[in-house]
Amino acid sequence: MKLWLGNKWDELRGSFWFLPTLMVVSAISLSLATIHLDRVTTNRNWIATLGWTFSRGPEGSRALLATVAGSMMTIASVTFSITIVALQLASSQFGPRLLRNFMRDRGNQVAIGTFIATFTYCLLVLRTVNGTEREQFVPHISVTVALLLALLSVGVLIYFIHHSAESIQAENVIAAVSRDLHYAIDRLYPECMGHEAPDELNRENQPNLPTGFDHDHCTVDSVRSDYLQAINVDRLLQIANEHDLVFSIVRRPGKFCFKGDPIALAGPSAKVDDAMVESIRSEFFFGHRRTLVQDIEFAIDQLVEVAVRALSPGVNDPFTAINCVDRLGAALCALAEKAIPSPYRYDEDGKLRVATDASTVQGIVDASFDQIRQAARKDTSVTLRLLETIAAVARQTHDPRFRTALQRQADAIHRGSQDGLADSTDREDAKKRFREAVEALNGTGEYSAVGAPRP
Repeated sequence: MKLWLGNKWDELRGSFWFLPTLMVVSAISLSLATIHLDRVTTNRNWIATLGWTFSRGPEGSRALLATVAGSMMTIASVTFSITIVALQLASSQFGPRLLRNFMRDRGNQVAIGTFIATFTYCLLVLRTVNGTEREQFVPHISVTVALLLALLSVGVLIYFIHHSAESIQAENVIAAVSRDLHYAIDRLYPECMGHEAPDELNRENQPNLPTGFDHDHCTVDSVRSDYLQAINVDRLLQIANEHDLVFSIVRRPGKFCFKGDPIALAGPSAKVDDAMVESIRSEFFFGHRRTLVQDIEFAIDQLVEVAVRALSPGVNDPFTAINCVDRLGAALCALAEKAIPSPYRYDEDGKLRVATDASTVQGIVDASFDQIRQAARKDTSVTLRLLETIAAVARQTHDPRFRTALQRQADAIHRGSQDGLADSTDREDAKKRFREAVEALNGTGEYSAVGAPRP
């Protein structure tokens, strides 16, 4: 239930209507409260003598409320126009997958919600103003609150214009994606390794599934063609314990599943009926897009997409690509200090119950560097920055898995630079950075290729 609520909350937070709707509901409640306060306050002359309430008659109140309501709708229309232009610019410059970051931006949502909520409040108060002599009613407190909301809206408009100009700058977009990436790292990998490598990192820890599982299992298929967003592994472990089952999850969050594709294997098959299959399937959450709930590579892919677009011939912006490489390096340094959890879950007796298809160190490093180094084969500055980043990450980790993955990338970047860089001076600079990266990886100053024995 917690994972389901978290997934739904992530969807609501990413929507453009949720927060403005809450603000409109709050404006309706505020209007009812202030109107009721005006009605129960009988001493109108005492209110007027305070000096802080609106003291005009019915006509003046109507004029003020109508003016504020009309101006709020105009400002809301301009706000929507500016937002659409920003979304179009972001889509063309950074890629359509980053539009979700702009839509879930709290600043934009609060600005639009403020204008619409102020309009709604003024409209509801306006209907209560009565100018007849027999039942004359002017909600002085309510009109005063409307005037304060109008002044607040002016401040929000100034903030929105500044925020819109800031939000479409490449550095701020990249920094926002980087913050999401670091948040995902802290949430998915909460434990720190410290400064010494645990002993279990130096040996393979890949237990086999029970004997006969390959032939005696039931396949759980996907019932829809969509992205797998999250898996409730804790609940699957509980089900496996209760029914003495073993689960092998064959898809991880972030992967696209076609209808009928296997998402998990459950055994032994004699204990798995149709009801059990439905129970297992209900712990897999699908959606039409990837999310950061359990997919750390999603934010990495966003940064990589910005970098690759910046390196395209039509844009040719290596500085933006270097900014992305710096952020990816910082994220890998943070990840290198974490203890990567095992993909295997055991019961209290030490019996394997759930084997997951988790993201590996090799996969995360490859996702961070592969496409950028391929696009930067002929770009000297980005190539040098990639090698510098590998050296910086290597100094932060004692995990041999990280070092092996980083050395593999350094080898590929070195080969690409020797083939792609036309000037001999650039190739020499790349060789120098490569040697520095190798020294950081080996700690000996001597280079040995991945898989080759060291002397």
